[in-house]
Amino acid sequence: YLNKRSLVVIILRLHTKSDNDPASVQSKPTNLFLFIRGRFSVVKRCDHRGTKRTVAVKQVNKKLMRRDRVTQELNLLQRLQHPCIVSLMDTYETPSSYALVLEMADQGRLLDYIVSWGNLTEEKVACYLRNVLEALHYLHNCRIVHLDVKPENLLVAHTASGQPTVKLIDFGDAVQLNSAHYVHPLLGSPEFASPELVLGEPVSLTSDLWSLGVVTYVLLSGASPFLDESAEETCLNICRLDFSFPRDYFQGVSQAARDFVCLLLRTDPGRRPPAGLCLQEPWLQAGLESDANGASDSAESKLPSLTLLRRSTDIF
Repeated sequence: YLNKRSLVVIILRLHTKSDNDPASVQSKPTNLFLFIRGRFSVVKRCDHRGTKRTVAVKQVNKKLMRRDRVTQELNLLQRLQHPCIVSLMDTYETPSSYALVLEMADQGRLLDYIVSWGNLTEEKVACYLRNVLEALHYLHNCRIVHLDVKPENLLVAHTASGQPTVKLIDFGDAVQLNSAHYVHPLLGSPEFASPELVLGEPVSLTSDLWSLGVVTYVLLSGASPFLDESAEETCLNICRLDFSFPRDYFQGVSQAARDFVCLLLRTDPGRRPPAGLCLQEPWLQAGLESDANGASDSAESKLPSLTLLRRSTDIF
């Protein structure tokens, strides 16, 4: 892991190398493989000398990640261009790490953003979810499944008009599905994982929709539907579809919002609607009925403690 000073030195070196330098970004692009989850990396806010923009620089420890996995991720990232996906701006390599220079989402993580701005409503939750669904719809049209949709991988950036846009990050687990028999290993906490991922069965594009259903539950209530005292108990809850809408957490939350959660949390992947159909759900449309707009007060009161808990365990 690199401290702030060493990151500055690396940035300076990156932009002072000539195009003829064999170690430069331009002449050795095949050696620049980046963008890994937080268990293997550190992210710093830096100034990009070439563009004068503030960027996020993510350093990945070479000892903790196989080159072929990083190569696969970089190949995916280089193809992606969507306003709801954080874009890859540059890449470089040091003796100890791979690095990527990413678009800076200036408002930080979604949960932190919600807590800091307050006044959370179902209408706002629906807006945030639409952004995520737009990103997933784009990915799924490319036959790419993300497989790590969770609050920590949702950042917020403000547009020129000051409107928030939620952006999906971290493609360390993403894969292009070329067959119906791809089995992905369960990495990290199972909290947002689909039943097929937990059971070691083939994943599908709708595996991401299950994860989004869990995210929706969290945003509406400030609680997590399947999380238990151990990973094993959490996995059992997921496979048994053992969740409910406790009154203490969902008081005032509309039936339409609850129905949307149930639409996504289906154990059979084939019964979950694709992202494109989810975008057409009435609850996600901009013109929500007025009686739904103030319905997430309980979520707003619970999210600060949930955010602190999540910050202590996983940031990037």
